[in-house]
Amino acid sequence: MHTNFSHEQLQDPTIARADAMLKRCVHCGFCTATCPTYVLLGDERDSPRGRIYLIKEMFEQGAVTPPITHHIDRCLSCLSCMTTCPSGVDYMHLVDLARVRIEQKGRSPGQRATRWLLAKVLPSPGRFRIALLFGWLARPFRGLISALGMKTGAAALALVPSRLPPRRAPKHEPVVRPAGEPVKRVALLLGCVQEVLQPSINQAAIRLLKRHGVEVMMPSGEACCGALQHHLGRENETQKAARRNVDAWSSAFREGRLDAILTTASGCGTMVKDYGHLLARDRGYAERATEMSRLTRDITEFIYELGLLPPLAWTSLRVAYHPACSLEHGQQVGNEPRALLIQAGYTVLDVPESHICCGSAGTYNLLQPELAGQLRERKLKNVASVRPDLIATGNIGCITQLERGSAVPVVHTIELLDWATGGPCPKPLEKLKDKVHPIESLMQLAGAR
Repeated sequence: MHTNFSHEQLQDPTIARADAMLKRCVHCGFCTATCPTYVLLGDERDSPRGRIYLIKEMFEQGAVTPPITHHIDRCLSCLSCMTTCPSGVDYMHLVDLARVRIEQKGRSPGQRATRWLLAKVLPSPGRFRIALLFGWLARPFRGLISALGMKTGAAALALVPSRLPPRRAPKHEPVVRPAGEPVKRVALLLGCVQEVLQPSINQAAIRLLKRHGVEVMMPSGEACCGALQHHLGRENETQKAARRNVDAWSSAFREGRLDAILTTASGCGTMVKDYGHLLARDRGYAERATEMSRLTRDITEFIYELGLLPPLAWTSLRVAYHPACSLEHGQQVGNEPRALLIQAGYTVLDVPESHICCGSAGTYNLLQPELAGQLRERKLKNVASVRPDLIATGNIGCITQLERGSAVPVVHTIELLDWATGGPCPKPLEKLKDKVHPIESLMQLAGAR
Protein backbone atom coordinates (compact mmCIF):
# COMPACT_ATOMS: atom_id res chain seq x y z
CA MET A 1 0.00 0.00 0.00
CA HIS A 2 1.31 3.45 -0.94
CA THR A 3 1.28 6.00 1.88
CA ASN A 4 1.59 9.80 1.76
CA PHE A 5 3.09 10.77 5.10
CA SER A 6 5.29 13.87 5.19
CA HIS A 7 8.77 13.82 6.67
CA GLU A 8 7.46 15.77 9.65
CA GLN A 9 4.65 13.26 10.25
CA LEU A 10 7.09 10.35 10.19
CA GLN A 11 8.96 11.89 13.11
CA ASP A 12 5.99 10.78 15.22
CA PRO A 13 6.88 7.24 16.40
CA THR A 14 3.24 6.14 16.21
CA ILE A 15 2.87 7.25 12.59
CA ALA A 16 6.23 5.73 11.68
CA ARG A 17 5.11 2.38 13.08
CA ALA A 18 1.74 2.64 11.32
CA ASP A 19 3.45 3.50 8.04
CA ALA A 20 5.59 0.33 8.15
CA MET A 21 2.51 -1.81 8.83
CA LEU A 22 0.35 -0.14 6.17
CA LYS A 23 2.94 -0.68 3.45
CA ARG A 24 2.72 -4.46 3.83
CA CYS A 25 -0.90 -4.57 2.62
CA VAL A 26 -1.16 -5.53 -1.09
CA HIS A 27 -4.97 -5.15 -1.37
CA CYS A 28 -5.42 -8.88 -2.14
CA GLY A 29 -8.71 -9.13 -0.23
CA PHE A 30 -8.13 -12.62 1.18
CA CYS A 31 -8.97 -11.19 4.62
CA THR A 32 -12.54 -10.32 3.61
CA ALA A 33 -13.56 -13.99 3.40
CA THR A 34 -12.70 -14.65 7.05
CA CYS A 35 -13.72 -11.34 8.62
CA PRO A 36 -16.89 -11.81 10.73
CA THR A 37 -18.23 -8.29 10.24
CA TYR A 38 -17.68 -8.36 6.47
CA VAL A 39 -19.36 -11.78 6.29
CA LEU A 40 -22.37 -10.31 8.12
CA LEU A 41 -22.56 -6.85 6.55
CA GLY A 42 -20.82 -7.06 3.17
CA ASP A 43 -19.46 -3.53 3.64
CA GLU A 44 -15.86 -3.02 2.51
CA ARG A 45 -15.36 -0.54 5.35
CA ASP A 46 -16.17 -3.36 7.77
CA SER A 47 -13.43 -5.60 6.41
CA PRO A 48 -9.76 -5.56 7.45
CA ARG A 49 -8.75 -4.15 4.05
CA GLY A 50 -11.33 -1.39 4.34
CA ARG A 51 -10.31 -0.55 7.89
CA ILE A 52 -6.67 -0.39 6.83
CA TYR A 53 -7.65 2.31 4.30
CA LEU A 54 -9.56 4.18 7.01
CA ILE A 55 -6.61 3.99 9.41
CA LYS A 56 -4.31 5.27 6.65
CA GLU A 57 -6.69 8.18 6.05
CA MET A 58 -6.92 8.97 9.75
CA PHE A 59 -3.15 9.13 10.29
CA GLU A 60 -2.41 10.93 7.01
CA GLN A 61 -5.03 13.64 7.49
CA GLY A 62 -4.79 13.82 11.28
CA ALA A 63 -8.58 13.82 11.69
CA VAL A 64 -10.63 11.26 13.61
CA THR A 65 -14.01 11.40 11.88
CA PRO A 66 -17.26 9.70 13.02
CA PRO A 67 -17.25 7.23 10.06
CA ILE A 68 -13.70 6.13 10.91
CA THR A 69 -14.60 5.66 14.57
CA HIS A 70 -17.79 3.80 13.63
CA HIS A 71 -16.09 1.19 11.45
CA ILE A 72 -13.00 0.71 13.65
CA ASP A 73 -15.30 0.19 16.64
CA ARG A 74 -17.02 -2.60 14.72
CA CYS A 75 -13.76 -4.58 14.51
CA LEU A 76 -13.73 -7.54 16.91
CA SER A 77 -9.93 -7.93 16.88
CA CYS A 78 -10.57 -11.63 16.31
CA LEU A 79 -7.37 -11.65 14.20
CA SER A 80 -8.75 -14.19 11.75
CA CYS A 81 -7.49 -11.83 9.04
CA MET A 82 -3.91 -12.26 10.27
CA THR A 83 -4.19 -16.04 9.98
CA THR A 84 -5.43 -15.56 6.40
CA CYS A 85 -3.13 -12.74 5.24
CA PRO A 86 -0.38 -13.94 2.85
CA SER A 87 1.56 -10.68 3.21
CA GLY A 88 1.99 -10.76 6.98
CA VAL A 89 0.21 -7.48 7.69
CA ASP A 90 0.43 -6.81 11.43
CA TYR A 91 -3.23 -5.87 11.67
CA MET A 92 -3.36 -6.53 15.42
CA HIS A 93 -0.90 -3.77 16.30
CA LEU A 94 -2.15 -1.47 13.54
CA VAL A 95 -5.71 -1.45 14.86
CA ASP A 96 -4.31 -1.04 18.38
CA LEU A 97 -2.61 2.18 17.29
CA ALA A 98 -5.86 3.36 15.70
CA ARG A 99 -7.85 2.65 18.85
CA VAL A 100 -5.47 4.64 21.00
CA ARG A 101 -5.73 7.61 18.63
CA ILE A 102 -9.53 7.36 18.50
CA GLU A 103 -9.72 7.15 22.28
CA GLN A 104 -7.63 10.32 22.52
CA LYS A 105 -9.43 12.39 19.88
CA GLY A 106 -12.62 10.77 18.65
CA ARG A 107 -14.98 10.10 21.54
CA SER A 108 -18.16 11.88 22.58
CA PRO A 109 -18.65 12.60 26.30
CA GLY A 110 -21.19 9.77 26.52
CA GLN A 111 -18.82 7.27 24.93
CA ARG A 112 -16.01 8.38 27.21
CA ALA A 113 -18.18 7.86 30.29
CA THR A 114 -19.30 4.39 29.22
CA ARG A 115 -15.80 3.24 28.35
CA TRP A 116 -14.32 4.72 31.53
CA LEU A 117 -16.88 2.77 33.58
CA LEU A 118 -16.10 -0.50 31.79
CA ALA A 119 -12.37 0.05 32.26
CA LYS A 120 -12.81 0.65 35.99
CA VAL A 121 -15.32 -2.11 36.76
CA LEU A 122 -14.46 -5.18 34.68
CA PRO A 123 -10.76 -5.55 35.59
CA SER A 124 -11.50 -5.25 39.33
CA PRO A 125 -13.01 -8.43 40.84
CA GLY A 126 -14.43 -6.50 43.80
CA ARG A 127 -16.13 -3.84 41.69
CA PHE A 128 -17.27 -6.41 39.16
CA ARG A 129 -18.93 -8.48 41.88
CA ILE A 130 -20.82 -5.42 43.12
CA ALA A 131 -21.83 -4.55 39.54
CA LEU A 132 -23.19 -8.08 39.10
CA LEU A 133 -25.35 -7.66 42.19
CA PHE A 134 -26.83 -4.40 40.92
CA GLY A 135 -27.23 -5.94 37.48
CA TRP A 136 -29.08 -8.92 38.90
CA LEU A 137 -31.47 -6.58 40.74
CA ALA A 138 -31.99 -4.51 37.57
CA ARG A 139 -32.64 -7.47 35.23
CA PRO A 140 -36.46 -7.09 35.38
CA PHE A 141 -36.06 -3.56 33.97
CA ARG A 142 -33.92 -4.57 30.98
CA GLY A 143 -36.72 -3.82 28.50
CA LEU A 144 -37.16 -0.31 29.88
CA ILE A 145 -33.42 0.35 29.82
CA SER A 146 -33.27 -0.82 26.20
CA ALA A 147 -36.27 1.36 25.26
CA LEU A 148 -34.46 4.38 26.71
CA GLY A 149 -31.65 3.77 24.22
CA MET A 150 -29.12 2.56 26.80
CA LYS A 151 -27.80 -0.25 24.60
CA THR A 152 -24.67 -1.00 26.58
CA GLY A 153 -26.63 -1.19 29.82
CA ALA A 154 -29.22 -3.51 28.30
CA ALA A 155 -26.47 -5.69 26.81
CA ALA A 156 -24.72 -5.89 30.17
CA LEU A 157 -27.93 -6.96 31.91
CA ALA A 158 -28.46 -9.69 29.31
CA LEU A 159 -25.08 -11.17 30.28
CA VAL A 160 -25.74 -11.16 34.03
CA PRO A 161 -26.11 -14.80 35.16
CA SER A 162 -29.47 -15.94 36.54
CA ARG A 163 -27.64 -17.10 39.66
CA LEU A 164 -25.09 -14.81 41.23
CA PRO A 165 -21.60 -16.23 41.90
CA PRO A 166 -20.58 -16.81 45.55
CA ARG A 167 -20.13 -13.62 47.53
CA ARG A 168 -16.53 -14.40 48.31
CA ALA A 169 -13.93 -15.47 45.82
CA PRO A 170 -12.32 -18.85 46.58
CA LYS A 171 -9.07 -18.63 48.47
CA HIS A 172 -6.14 -20.11 46.62
CA GLU A 173 -2.99 -21.13 48.43
CA PRO A 174 -0.02 -19.04 47.24
CA VAL A 175 1.75 -22.26 46.25
CA VAL A 176 0.20 -25.66 45.46
CA ARG A 177 2.75 -28.47 45.55
CA PRO A 178 2.42 -31.97 44.11
CA ALA A 179 3.00 -35.06 46.23
CA GLY A 180 6.58 -35.68 45.06
CA GLU A 181 9.38 -33.64 43.54
CA PRO A 182 7.76 -31.22 41.05
CA VAL A 183 8.50 -31.83 37.39
CA LYS A 184 7.73 -28.18 36.55
CA ARG A 185 7.14 -24.94 38.42
CA VAL A 186 4.63 -22.46 36.98
CA ALA A 187 2.83 -19.24 37.81
CA LEU A 188 -0.92 -19.27 37.13
CA LEU A 189 -2.68 -16.03 36.18
CA LEU A 190 -6.06 -16.20 37.93
CA GLY A 191 -7.53 -13.28 35.99
CA CYS A 192 -10.34 -10.93 36.94
CA VAL A 193 -13.74 -11.56 35.32
CA GLN A 194 -13.26 -15.34 35.17
CA GLU A 195 -12.35 -15.62 38.85
CA VAL A 196 -15.66 -13.97 39.72
CA LEU A 197 -17.96 -15.66 37.20
CA GLN A 198 -16.48 -19.17 37.13
CA PRO A 199 -13.74 -19.80 39.70
CA SER A 200 -14.24 -23.52 38.99
CA ILE A 201 -12.05 -23.10 35.89
CA ASN A 202 -8.94 -22.14 37.82
CA GLN A 203 -9.73 -24.76 40.46
CA ALA A 204 -9.84 -27.42 37.75
CA ALA A 205 -6.58 -26.12 36.31
CA ILE A 206 -4.81 -26.29 39.67
CA ARG A 207 -6.04 -29.86 40.29
CA LEU A 208 -4.96 -30.98 36.83
CA LEU A 209 -1.52 -29.42 37.15
CA LYS A 210 -0.95 -30.89 40.61
CA ARG A 211 -1.99 -34.32 39.30
CA HIS A 212 0.69 -33.96 36.61
CA GLY A 213 3.37 -33.20 39.17
CA VAL A 214 3.47 -29.44 38.57
CA GLU A 215 4.01 -26.92 41.36
CA VAL A 216 1.60 -24.00 40.93
CA MET A 217 2.25 -20.49 42.21
CA MET A 218 -0.22 -17.61 42.43
CA PRO A 219 2.21 -14.71 43.04
CA SER A 220 0.97 -11.86 45.18
CA GLY A 221 0.54 -8.72 43.14
CA GLU A 222 -0.90 -10.48 40.10
CA ALA A 223 -3.97 -8.72 38.71
CA CYS A 224 -5.86 -8.09 35.46
CA CYS A 225 -3.65 -8.68 32.42
CA GLY A 226 -4.77 -5.40 30.83
CA ALA A 227 -6.63 -6.92 27.88
CA LEU A 228 -9.93 -5.22 28.71
CA GLN A 229 -8.34 -1.78 28.89
CA HIS A 230 -6.40 -2.62 25.73
CA HIS A 231 -9.62 -3.32 23.80
CA LEU A 232 -10.81 0.11 24.85
CA GLY A 233 -7.69 1.90 23.56
CA ARG A 234 -6.60 2.97 27.04
CA GLU A 235 -2.85 2.66 26.52
CA ASN A 236 -1.59 4.03 29.84
CA GLU A 237 -3.85 1.76 31.91
CA THR A 238 -2.87 -1.25 29.80
CA GLN A 239 0.84 -0.61 30.33
CA LYS A 240 0.30 -0.08 34.05
CA ALA A 241 -1.42 -3.47 34.33
CA ALA A 242 1.40 -5.12 32.37
CA ARG A 243 4.08 -3.60 34.60
CA ARG A 244 2.28 -4.78 37.72
CA ASN A 245 2.22 -8.37 36.50
CA VAL A 246 5.81 -8.27 35.27
CA ASP A 247 6.83 -7.14 38.77
CA ALA A 248 4.80 -9.96 40.37
CA TRP A 249 6.35 -12.64 38.17
CA SER A 250 9.83 -11.18 38.59
CA SER A 251 9.42 -11.70 42.33
CA ALA A 252 8.43 -15.32 41.67
CA PHE A 253 11.60 -15.72 39.61
CA ARG A 254 13.70 -14.59 42.55
CA GLU A 255 12.18 -17.36 44.68
CA GLY A 256 13.34 -20.07 42.26
CA ARG A 257 13.04 -21.29 38.71
CA LEU A 258 9.86 -20.59 36.76
CA ASP A 259 9.19 -22.85 33.78
CA ALA A 260 6.07 -21.14 32.49
CA ILE A 261 3.38 -18.52 33.11
CA LEU A 262 0.01 -20.14 32.45
CA THR A 263 -3.31 -18.58 31.51
CA THR A 264 -6.72 -20.26 31.47
CA ALA A 265 -8.43 -17.41 29.61
CA SER A 266 -7.11 -17.20 26.07
CA GLY A 267 -7.79 -13.46 25.89
CA CYS A 268 -5.35 -13.02 28.78
CA GLY A 269 -2.83 -15.28 27.08
CA THR A 270 -2.83 -13.23 23.89
CA MET A 271 -2.32 -10.08 25.94
CA VAL A 272 0.51 -11.42 28.10
CA LYS A 273 2.31 -12.92 25.10
CA ASP A 274 2.36 -9.36 23.71
CA TYR A 275 3.87 -7.72 26.81
CA GLY A 276 7.29 -7.66 25.12
CA HIS A 277 5.86 -5.53 22.31
CA LEU A 278 3.69 -3.43 24.63
CA LEU A 279 6.61 -2.42 26.86
CA ALA A 280 9.34 -2.49 24.20
CA ARG A 281 10.07 1.23 24.67
CA ASP A 282 10.09 1.07 28.48
CA ARG A 283 13.75 0.71 29.48
CA GLY A 284 12.88 -0.47 32.97
CA TYR A 285 10.60 -3.26 31.78
CA ALA A 286 11.36 -4.15 28.15
CA GLU A 287 13.77 -7.02 28.82
CA ARG A 288 11.72 -8.56 31.62
CA ALA A 289 8.45 -8.15 29.69
CA THR A 290 9.96 -9.94 26.69
CA GLU A 291 11.05 -12.82 28.92
CA MET A 292 7.58 -13.08 30.49
CA SER A 293 5.99 -13.17 27.04
CA ARG A 294 8.38 -15.95 26.03
CA LEU A 295 7.41 -18.00 29.08
CA THR A 296 3.65 -17.58 28.68
CA ARG A 297 1.58 -20.59 27.62
CA ASP A 298 -2.11 -21.30 27.36
CA ILE A 299 -2.78 -24.12 29.81
CA THR A 300 -3.76 -26.54 27.02
CA GLU A 301 -0.53 -25.69 25.23
CA PHE A 302 1.43 -26.50 28.41
CA ILE A 303 -0.41 -29.76 29.18
CA TYR A 304 0.03 -30.88 25.58
CA GLU A 305 3.79 -30.31 25.83
CA LEU A 306 3.91 -32.05 29.21
CA GLY A 307 1.81 -35.04 28.11
CA LEU A 308 -1.73 -35.73 29.37
CA LEU A 309 -2.23 -38.52 31.89
CA PRO A 310 -4.32 -41.48 30.63
CA PRO A 311 -8.06 -40.95 31.20
CA LEU A 312 -9.71 -42.78 34.09
CA ALA A 313 -13.08 -43.07 32.40
CA TRP A 314 -14.65 -43.98 29.08
CA THR A 315 -17.24 -41.60 27.69
CA SER A 316 -19.59 -41.34 24.75
CA LEU A 317 -19.89 -37.57 25.11
CA ARG A 318 -19.88 -35.64 21.83
CA VAL A 319 -18.01 -32.34 22.25
CA ALA A 320 -18.34 -29.38 19.88
CA TYR A 321 -15.01 -27.62 20.29
CA HIS A 322 -15.23 -23.86 19.78
CA PRO A 323 -11.75 -22.39 19.14
CA ALA A 324 -11.61 -19.01 20.84
CA CYS A 325 -10.25 -16.43 18.38
CA SER A 326 -7.66 -15.23 20.89
CA LEU A 327 -6.35 -18.80 21.13
CA GLU A 328 -6.48 -19.96 17.51
CA HIS A 329 -5.64 -16.66 15.79
CA GLY A 330 -4.09 -14.57 18.56
CA GLN A 331 -1.79 -17.30 19.90
CA GLN A 332 -1.80 -19.70 16.92
CA VAL A 333 -2.77 -22.56 19.26
CA GLY A 334 -5.13 -24.69 17.18
CA ASN A 335 -4.46 -28.42 17.38
CA GLU A 336 -3.49 -28.80 21.05
CA PRO A 337 -6.93 -28.42 22.72
CA ARG A 338 -8.60 -30.74 20.20
CA ALA A 339 -5.84 -33.33 20.54
CA LEU A 340 -6.07 -33.27 24.34
CA LEU A 341 -9.84 -33.74 24.31
CA ILE A 342 -9.46 -36.74 22.00
CA GLN A 343 -6.72 -38.18 24.23
CA ALA A 344 -9.06 -37.73 27.19
CA GLY A 345 -11.64 -39.94 25.48
CA TYR A 346 -14.13 -37.41 24.15
CA THR A 347 -15.55 -37.44 20.63
CA VAL A 348 -14.56 -34.06 19.21
CA LEU A 349 -16.80 -32.66 16.49
CA ASP A 350 -15.76 -30.19 13.80
CA VAL A 351 -18.12 -27.19 13.78
CA PRO A 352 -18.81 -25.46 10.44
CA GLU A 353 -17.32 -21.95 10.19
CA SER A 354 -15.28 -22.62 13.32
CA HIS A 355 -12.94 -19.73 12.39
CA ILE A 356 -15.78 -17.17 12.66
CA CYS A 357 -15.92 -15.31 16.00
CA CYS A 358 -18.80 -15.93 18.43
CA GLY A 359 -19.14 -12.19 19.09
CA SER A 360 -17.71 -11.97 22.60
CA ALA A 361 -14.35 -10.28 21.89
CA GLY A 362 -13.58 -8.60 25.20
CA THR A 363 -16.06 -5.73 25.60
CA TYR A 364 -17.50 -6.11 22.08
CA ASN A 365 -20.74 -7.80 23.17
CA LEU A 366 -21.36 -4.82 25.48
CA LEU A 367 -20.47 -2.06 23.02
CA GLN A 368 -21.76 -3.70 19.80
CA PRO A 369 -24.62 -5.88 21.08
CA GLU A 370 -26.52 -6.18 17.78
CA LEU A 371 -23.56 -7.52 15.79
CA ALA A 372 -22.43 -9.65 18.72
CA GLY A 373 -25.92 -11.17 18.93
CA GLN A 374 -25.95 -12.00 15.22
CA LEU A 375 -22.56 -13.69 15.48
CA ARG A 376 -23.68 -15.69 18.52
CA GLU A 377 -26.79 -16.95 16.74
CA ARG A 378 -24.74 -17.87 13.67
CA LYS A 379 -22.26 -19.75 15.86
CA LEU A 380 -24.95 -21.62 17.81
CA LYS A 381 -26.73 -22.60 14.60
CA ASN A 382 -23.50 -24.11 13.29
CA VAL A 383 -22.90 -25.86 16.62
CA ALA A 384 -26.42 -27.32 16.62
CA SER A 385 -25.83 -28.77 13.14
CA VAL A 386 -23.33 -31.32 14.54
CA ARG A 387 -25.66 -32.36 17.42
CA PRO A 388 -23.22 -32.22 20.34
CA ASP A 389 -23.81 -33.05 24.00
CA LEU A 390 -21.84 -29.99 25.06
CA ILE A 391 -19.59 -27.16 23.88
CA ALA A 392 -15.98 -26.78 25.04
CA THR A 393 -13.91 -23.64 24.65
CA GLY A 394 -10.89 -21.97 26.24
CA ASN A 395 -12.06 -18.45 27.06
CA ILE A 396 -14.46 -17.13 29.70
CA GLY A 397 -15.78 -14.49 27.29
CA CYS A 398 -16.82 -17.17 24.79
CA ILE A 399 -18.42 -19.24 27.56
CA THR A 400 -20.48 -16.28 28.77
CA GLN A 401 -21.46 -15.36 25.21
CA LEU A 402 -22.47 -18.87 24.11
CA GLU A 403 -24.36 -19.81 27.27
CA ARG A 404 -27.12 -17.43 26.23
CA GLY A 405 -29.31 -19.35 23.83
CA SER A 406 -27.30 -22.56 23.77
CA ALA A 407 -29.32 -25.77 23.93
CA VAL A 408 -26.36 -27.64 25.45
CA PRO A 409 -23.97 -26.84 28.34
CA VAL A 410 -20.83 -24.79 27.72
CA VAL A 411 -17.67 -25.57 29.72
CA HIS A 412 -13.97 -24.79 29.66
CA THR A 413 -11.71 -27.32 27.97
CA ILE A 414 -9.62 -27.67 31.11
CA GLU A 415 -12.66 -28.73 33.15
CA LEU A 416 -13.18 -31.67 30.79
CA LEU A 417 -9.52 -32.69 31.01
CA ASP A 418 -9.65 -32.48 34.81
CA TRP A 419 -12.81 -34.61 34.89
CA ALA A 420 -11.35 -37.26 32.59
CA THR A 421 -8.20 -37.64 34.71
CA GLY A 422 -9.86 -37.88 38.11
CA GLY A 423 -11.46 -34.52 38.91
CA PRO A 424 -15.12 -33.86 39.74
CA CYS A 425 -17.83 -33.57 37.12
CA PRO A 426 -18.27 -29.92 36.03
CA LYS A 427 -21.58 -28.63 37.43
CA PRO A 428 -23.13 -27.83 34.02
CA LEU A 429 -22.65 -31.49 33.03
CA GLU A 430 -24.33 -33.18 36.01
CA LYS A 431 -27.14 -34.50 33.78
CA LEU A 432 -24.58 -36.13 31.47
CA LYS A 433 -22.79 -38.17 34.13
CA ASP A 434 -24.51 -41.38 32.99
CA LYS A 435 -22.49 -41.18 29.76
CA VAL A 436 -19.20 -41.47 31.64
CA HIS A 437 -18.01 -44.83 32.96
CA PRO A 438 -14.87 -45.52 35.04
CA ILE A 439 -12.43 -47.64 33.02
CA GLU A 440 -11.72 -49.82 36.06
CA SER A 441 -15.37 -50.87 36.33
CA LEU A 442 -15.55 -51.56 32.58
CA MET A 443 -12.48 -53.77 32.82
CA GLN A 444 -14.03 -55.67 35.73
CA LEU A 445 -17.22 -56.12 33.73
CA ALA A 446 -15.25 -57.40 30.74
CA GLY A 447 -13.35 -59.82 33.00
CA ALA A 448 -16.58 -61.17 34.49
CA ARG A 449 -17.78 -62.02 31.01
